[in-house]
Amino acid sequence: MKEIQHFFIRHFITAPISFGSWLYLVFGASMNVFAATGLWIVIYLGGTFSIKQIQLTSSIKKLGMSRSEYSHIKGQLTDAKRKVKRLNGLYGQVRSVQAFKQVYEMNGLARRILGIVKMNPKKFYHVEKFFYAHLDSAVELTSKYALLVNQPLKDKELRIALQNTRETLSDVNKQLEQDLRSALAPDLQQLQMEIDFVDITMNQDKPLLEMKGDSTNDRK
Repeated sequence: MKEIQHFFIRHFITAPISFGSWLYLVFGASMNVFAATGLWIVIYLGGTFSIKQIQLTSSIKKLGMSRSEYSHIKGQLTDAKRKVKRLNGLYGQVRSVQAFKQVYEMNGLARRILGIVKMNPKKFYHVEKFFYAHLDSAVELTSKYALLVNQPLKDKELRIALQNTRETLSDVNKQLEQDLRSALAPDLQQLQMEIDFVDITMNQDKPLLEMKGDSTNDRK
């Protein structure tokens, strides 16, 4: 949402400035229309790029991160999106209700984790294993399973391999669930602190309310 907002802000600022410059160059400075249009494009693109860099620097500063950290996490998000897309493409190849359900659940968990990290890049450090290991395991195992299940061979060895792969996928699914819990842990902790604060405040105010109530009854 922030990226969309920033996009409209920088174009809202740059568009009238660049167009005003074009009008001045054509009618005020009597410049050739084609040359003025070329400068208009340069001003527009340069302006939007400059404002984008300012917005990015401001966002990174608010997050308390360095530009290199932010760039690394953005790169990891892009790479993870590519892997999730690959996982999503294996739906029709698994040919098993159990495996299909596992792929569906892993896909959903992965997308939730990516959404959380995209909203708050600092949460990347709570789920590093998801990016460096768990998502890779999910994609590779599902890919291997899809390859094996589509083979014409149906001997005992292949059936055992498929069963073992389904069981391992179940373990990977649990790992992704734990990754999601890790991503949400700071929010849950913050929520609990706020609940505790409200409880303490209400308990402190309760004796005052009781005293006021007693005073009212005495007057009656």
